Amino acid sequence: MPLLCQPAARKRPLATRSLSRSSTCLALIIVLALIGREASRAATQIRYASRIVETKTGQIRGILQDLNSRHLDPVEVFRGIPYAAPPVGDLRFRPPISPIPWDGIKLADSFGAVCPQHFPDISNDTAALLQMPLGRYQQLKRLYMFLTNQSEDCLYLNLYIPGS
Repeated sequence: MPLLCQPAARKRPLATRSLSRSSTCLALIIVLALIGREASRAATQIRYASRIVETKTGQIRGILQDLNSRHLDPVEVFRGIPYAAPPVGDLRFRPPISPIPWDGIKLADSFGAVCPQHFPDISNDTAALLQMPLGRYQQLKRLYMFLTNQSEDCLYLNLYIPGS
């Protein structure tokens, strides 16, 4: 299988060959960088759902998450919907009460905080692997970014609804 930046088989003067090869590789790198930038921009662009949902405490609008498949419709996602009042202050260690109502339309486009929890130290790969199996370590590495925003105010729902 030929490499993309491999020199051509026919003979040309050395200066022409190296200039041609390097300019071809440079052009290929620029094209790949532009494609990657556009794909990244499309992946991070948020498409808000057109539907506004009425709840007991106010209106919410979710986002449409495309599954990048021609066989599956986008999914309507509602993130960070409060299902109870924050358990802070006088409400701490008490049964949950109804969430505080809001005015206007709440954008349900970001996750709520995660409840406080002890997360094992995985900063040193070698030491962590002495304490746990490889599968657990790899799962913790994947989950780490979701566990950084911890708070006692963590009573939120994330809903995923098939779209069409």
